[in-house]
Amino acid sequence: MEKSFERSLEELETIVGKLENGDLPLEESLELFEKGIKLSRECRDRLTSAERKIQILIKDANGELTAADLEADDLGEV
Repeated sequence: MEKSFERSLEELETIVGKLENGDLPLEESLELFEKGIKLSRECRDRLTSAERKIQILIKDANGELTAADLEADDLGEV
């Protein structure tokens, strides 16, 4: 079963905390770093996918609401 985004993010935060502490053997640090990179990529991919699914409601010329896909470039304008 795939982890939720929130669970992956929590795990990544735990890994970062352990690495920042610096009290781990080199081998363990490298393993955690690799796992952290993998989790980071998974989280980024999920955010990118969610971003693509976002829709906004806009009014057409008749004043009726219609759904339109939100483009990544529009994020700063909403």
